[in-house]
Amino acid sequence: MSGFLHRLVLACLLLPLLCGAAGAQDAASPDLGKPIAGHADTTYADLIRMVVPDLTAKGDYYVGSTPIEMRHIAGPDNDSSPPEAPSVFSAGVLGIKAGGKDRLAMLFDFGESPDSTEGYAVLALYDLTGKPKLLDAVNVATDRFTFFRHPGKLSLGASDDALMISSTHFNSNQGYMSTPLILVRDDRFELIDLINTFDENVCSYRRSQDLTFQALSDGSPYAAIKATITDKTVPGEETCDEPAPKAVSNDISVTYRWDKKTARYVADSDAFEKLAADNEKRF
Repeated sequence: MSGFLHRLVLACLLLPLLCGAAGAQDAASPDLGKPIAGHADTTYADLIRMVVPDLTAKGDYYVGSTPIEMRHIAGPDNDSSPPEAPSVFSAGVLGIKAGGKDRLAMLFDFGESPDSTEGYAVLALYDLTGKPKLLDAVNVATDRFTFFRHPGKLSLGASDDALMISSTHFNSNQGYMSTPLILVRDDRFELIDLINTFDENVCSYRRSQDLTFQALSDGSPYAAIKATITDKTVPGEETCDEPAPKAVSNDISVTYRWDKKTARYVADSDAFEKLAADNEKRF
């Protein structure tokens, strides 16, 4: 299957999940040609045009050429080039709080990068209080397909939210997921951490790693964030060449706390790095 068709199929699979989300913490997937709330003369496609100025409709999707320059959320070592003709089938949008202000976060996947095995997905931040304005845009693709997690944001207090993104690919029996956890500060995106998980489904067992987040109020400007990976192995029911392992479930947690001196979140352990290293041995 071509990359174009693969993205089209993935967009169709994700669309019901986004449109069906009822909670305020979940991203929606609006019709890109429809006006945004409170701005009858500005569509969601117009917001994307602030990133790709020559974006035009082509049937059921949009296509353009050169986007504006942007950094990678994980730093310059992860920089890659956008596709020659970025295409957008859908976008996730999520209203957030940042520094006490109302902002709109919008995530749209451009497709495959020509010089990377990862995709190219843009997370953009907009101010819609007056004339719509682009405040920041970053590439958040750390794997082939990128979208908002469910839920897509976590309240860090009355004035701020953190964003959670999923970037993934899969094969016949393995699934790879990376989760950028992102803070918006001074109207710019900042990476808190990039968390990697790995699922495996073979004849004798299924091993899954499910990631959840919880905010912990600790009196800091931004609440502490407790991230937990539930690493679970379930024996298979079929007769296999290899013996089935015992059922086991283990919670691995890391708490990120705001450090006023460095003005960033700091993890209290390297447990996720150790898990990622163990996972790599099973790739």
